[in-house]
Amino acid sequence: MERPDPRLLTCYLLGALVVPPAFPFLAVYLYCRYHTLRYRFDESGISMRWGILFRRETVVNYARIQDIQIRANILERWLGLARIELQTAAGSSSAEMTLEGFTNVEAVRDFLYSRMRGARGDLSESRVAVLGGEGATVPAESLAQILQEVASELRAIREKLESTR
Repeated sequence: MERPDPRLLTCYLLGALVVPPAFPFLAVYLYCRYHTLRYRFDESGISMRWGILFRRETVVNYARIQDIQIRANILERWLGLARIELQTAAGSSSAEMTLEGFTNVEAVRDFLYSRMRGARGDLSESRVAVLGGEGATVPAESLAQILQEVASELRAIREKLESTR
């Protein structure tokens, strides 16, 4: 999905009606935001861009995603829409990226979870492969045994250093 659902424009305009004096300005801004809003899901992450005069683009890699939340206010639920908020470890309490205008949020959430896990799984497997050598994978039991041997060697070195003082 590259563009938000057309019902998002309806949601924007109905939301702007809450403030009648500002409606003309908000309507123009939200109309332009809707028509320039684009999403791109590729191999490394998600890209979201929007804007006419001031173009903005946000990119979040799958490996950086910490949490995925689905939110919908009353108006969005009435229109069958929801927002997907992506949290990263950036240190901010707000979402790093908010994907708006989705009708099939569960499918998108499941896709993002699978990409998150896939990105982290590849990383952890590469770390294990480095410990075992090139092209090798190390079972968890062998890895625990190797770590115990390293710890005992470090204890022996520490004892020798303390005895020489």
